[in-house]
This record gives sequence, structure tokens and C-alpha cells, in this order.
Amino acid sequence: MNIVVNEELKAYIDPLTPDEHEALERSLLAEGCRDALVLWGEVLVDGHNRYGICQQHNIPFNTLQSSQFKTIDDVHLWMIDQHLGRRSVSDFQRGVLALRKREIQGERKRQAAAAAEPGTTLVTPDAAAPSNAPAAEQALSTREDIAKVARLSNSQVVMIEKIQKQAAPEVVAAVKSGALSINAAAALSTLPEQEQIAAAQGGTEELRQAAKRVRDSKKRVKAEEGEAPAPDSMQALKARIAELEAENASLRAQLAAHAA
Repeated sequence: MNIVVNEELKAYIDPLTPDEHEALERSLLAEGCRDALVLWGEVLVDGHNRYGICQQHNIPFNTLQSSQFKTIDDVHLWMIDQHLGRRSVSDFQRGVLALRKREIQGERKRQAAAAAEPGTTLVTPDAAAPSNAPAAEQALSTREDIAKVARLSNSQVVMIEKIQKQAAPEVVAAVKSGALSINAAAALSTLPEQEQIAAAQGGTEELRQAAKRVRDSKKRVKAEEGEAPAPDSMQALKARIAELEAENASLRAQLAAHAA
């Protein structure tokens, strides 16, 4: 049977560490693949790591067709929910997954609304097919909803959105790997892309230092904006105001003299 590995689905799978991969490989070589790989049609849903090792060593395996899904979006949402519930998933990745879930839900709503419009005859498969996804699935309509399901703060969700929209691929890779914090990556994402790339080329420490410079710069600007004028500056300002008022009075007197 032909098995299709969907790259977008595969992206949801946490990569195994070398030790974990070696342990799984030893187990499969010694005991075979005891658990069936879960498929939706030809699409591999569960068992990506086992499938890769079995392919490499020609280890026989069984497959199981899932009747839980009606559309590829059902598969995406199921995999997202599986990963959101795992402790090993990083804060950044949970935020990305929750934002992706909102995106899928939003697209479904748009499709359903378009299909319900009078005179609409063209309906996409995802909108037309009934889904077996849980009816009580939480709709992520607000940033607070996203923060709750991802177990993050609202500010963290804002930073992750900024990283997704503005960060260079090198910065995204660094925060995904854990080399860079969400806060640091969000700060870096405010820089022009070429500056982000240049910092990334300097390695992790340079990325961190560049992020620190951005944050320090913002702190200085805020401090300067919030500073009250120094006493000497106030005296100089009052003197200048008095000088301008005297000049205005002199000009008014001259105009009055000419008018007379």
C-alpha cells in the first residue's frame, strides 16, 4: 500500500533526540513494529518515526485506517491537540500550534459562510463534508483563548505573532531550538531582516547581545520620554518664554506706532 507522508503534518511531530531515535530503532529491530501505523486514506497520521525506521530496515508493519477524520483539517486539528497536551512541547511551539488552530478554524468558518450564501453552488470539500471532530472543540476567537489553550500569557502570544510575521528564518530557527528566548526573538524581529541575519551569522551569543541592545535602546527611549525637565532646563525655558513675550510686546508697540 502506498503511504503518503504529509510534510505539513510531519512538522507537528517533535523530532527525536539521537538517544531516543537509537532506542526506538533498537526496539523495532529486536521486537518488530508491534503497534499499527494510523492512516487516513493513504496519509500517515500517527507513527512517523516508526515508519521511517521500518522503511530504512525493511521491518514489516501493520496499518490501521482511522474513521475519526473526514477532512485533512480534522487531521491537522487532532495532531495540534495531541501536541498541545504534551509537556515536552516548548512555549514557542505551543503558541505556534494554537495560532495555527485558530487559522484552521477561521478558514472553516469562512468556507461555511461562503457555502451558506444564496446562489452559491461551488463548495469546497472541507466545507461540504461533515466533520467528526468533537462538537465541544474550543473556538479560538480571541487572543485570550489562544493564551489559555497554549498555557501562555497574552503578552507571550503577542510576541509569538510578531516573531511569525517579522522574524528572519534564522531567528525563528534559534527560538525553535531553544537557543533564543521568545522575548529575545521578538525584540530581534523589530530589526530589519538583514540585521537579523547578520546577528544570526555571529552565532547564538551575538543574537542574544543584539536582542539586549534592542531592549536597552527601547528602555532608554521610554526613560527619556518620561523624564521631567531638569531644574536648569526649566529655568532656561522660563527665560526663553519671557524673552519671546518681550519681543512680542515690542513688535505690537511698533505696529501700533506705525498705525498711528
